[in-house]
Order: sequence, then structure tokens, then C-alpha cells
Amino acid sequence: MFFDKTEKGIILRVRLSPNSSSCKILGTFTTPDNSEFLKLSVISVPEKGKANKELINWLSKTLNLPKSDFTIINGELDKYKKILINTNHDSVIKTLKQLLQKE
Repeated sequence: MFFDKTEKGIILRVRLSPNSSSCKILGTFTTPDNSEFLKLSVISVPEKGKANKELINWLSKTLNLPKSDFTIINGELDKYKKILINTNHDSVIKTLKQLLQKE
């Protein structure tokens, strides 16, 4: 899976594709070391944090959580990101799984 449940919350792994025509899920991506990432595209360009901001806005709206619940803990300047979601609600995990089925 492209996320892990921890004591601090849910760690979401995202492979971000900026400068796209729309903001949407593109499926999953598995690295050579078998780490799975949720592939997402955003419209914003990758400069001055614009793509990251759009990503957090999209996640906040999609998961129905405040933006303050999301922290990029790894990969702020990379397309591979780890995002801490400050919640352990099973409803968020259910929504994350459903996102992939809708693509």
C-alpha cells in the first residue's frame, strides 16, 4: 500500500507530477525497492512550493481534513514525497483506498 499507519498518524507516499493539465490520481507507482507511491498530478509548476501547496489543498479537500493536518516530512523538493496526516481515523484509510478504485 502507498500509506502506513503509525502512532503519529498516517504516512502517505506520493509521486507528484506537476505542470499537468488537471489535478487527479494517476494510479500507483512501485520503486525498484518495492515502495509503493500514489501517483498524483497537479496543475501548478514546481517552483516556490506551488505544486506542494496545490497537493496539500487537494488532499485536504479530498480527505475532508484541515490543511494543518498535513505535513511534508520528506521530499519537499523531490517528486517522491512522504506526507504525515495527523489522524488515525479509519475513515481516512478507507477514503485513501477508495481513491484508487475511482481512477
